[in-house]
Amino acid sequence: MCGNGSNANGAKGANGTKASGGAFRTNPYQPVGDYLSNVANFKIIESTLREGEQFANAYFDTETKIKMLALDAFGVDYIEVTSPAASEQSRKDCEAICKLGLKAKILTHVRCDMRDARIAVETGVDGLDVVIGTSSLLREHSHGKDMAYIEKTAIEVIEYVKSKGLEVRFSSEDSFRSDLVDLLSLYKAVDKVGVNRVGIADTVGCASPRQVYDLVRTLRGVVSCDIETHFHDDTGCSIANAFCALEAGATHIDTSVLGIGERNGITPLGGLLARMVVTSPEYVKSKYKLTMLKEIEDMVAEAVEVNTPFNNPITGFCAFTHKAGIHAKAILNNPSTYEILNPADFGLTRYVHFASRLTGWNAVKTRVGQLGLVMTDDQVKECTAKIKAMADVRPIAIDDADSIIRSFHLTLHEVAPTEAQAPVTA
Repeated sequence: MCGNGSNANGAKGANGTKASGGAFRTNPYQPVGDYLSNVANFKIIESTLREGEQFANAYFDTETKIKMLALDAFGVDYIEVTSPAASEQSRKDCEAICKLGLKAKILTHVRCDMRDARIAVETGVDGLDVVIGTSSLLREHSHGKDMAYIEKTAIEVIEYVKSKGLEVRFSSEDSFRSDLVDLLSLYKAVDKVGVNRVGIADTVGCASPRQVYDLVRTLRGVVSCDIETHFHDDTGCSIANAFCALEAGATHIDTSVLGIGERNGITPLGGLLARMVVTSPEYVKSKYKLTMLKEIEDMVAEAVEVNTPFNNPITGFCAFTHKAGIHAKAILNNPSTYEILNPADFGLTRYVHFASRLTGWNAVKTRVGQLGLVMTDDQVKECTAKIKAMADVRPIAIDDADSIIRSFHLTLHEVAPTEAQAPVTA
């Protein structure tokens, strides 16, 4: 049962304040404004074509990559693609994408290595995302370099990329298991030579929101450049971590569609925007074409052969479904009672479930009206009891509930013979 659009946009919230798009909302726990916060002024680096290609099921041919560039029309600021040094086809795809004249800037993600940087620069990208591991684990078991080598090489690569007139970000890998003094010293050095952004990467998904806030806030006091963040979701904190990073002064968030990426993936694009549209509705709605989100997620889900999770923010099949009777009554009166997100903002509709033993008579009354039938409230309550009785015996579908409603309605209008209608006898 779809909700009425006018209900969604015309209902008044508890504090009488009307949010962007017509929906009335209130947040009694809204934090006091912080001059460092960028929750209403952030940029998305969309990495489905880079991080997403590291997902276990992913194989993106050129045609698939071109389709995924719908992300440009959606409104993301940057699209990050696989390093052209990874393979010959990766290089060709990178070059082809750079020639399409997209609004989004095209970035590629490369190792902190002059050879990779030179290959990337020649493809026509707008910028390079340079990365190297800084934790003791990665320095010992991945590339085997010490911090002095990392700083020297980072400065060399950054200066080379800048000499070509391109944007450059330098990121540590495994930032949250790196020594803080080493990390801040490195970031300060690259900031000094004019890097556009420094990056913090929770490469193994170990960070908590409080750790993220503390590190980003500390870093904000050390560098003057922008701060990019990259959060893996191994412990389920990627969206919360991204939000806290913005609160602490980060400027850019890495995302991928449905969160696909290495292992459990990274901050999902849709999940992040679900969080941000509540916090900064005017900014998000004016910048991103939210009605495209489901189309893009469906496309990516098909490409990597997975189903969109049932509880996926916004686009999960039951995201705007209301079942319990007490919820249904409030939703029918004012959708904001049990919805912090307005489905209409995403081109979607709500559904009030009435075919179950948890249903309430208000939901059934609405369905009666949708079927073009007329009943009194007492009659609707009696009909609701019949639906509940059937649903106690077995699962019922909408058709089952509709059949009960129609049958009950017919019994109300069966006309019994009256004395006036009785045949006349001699």
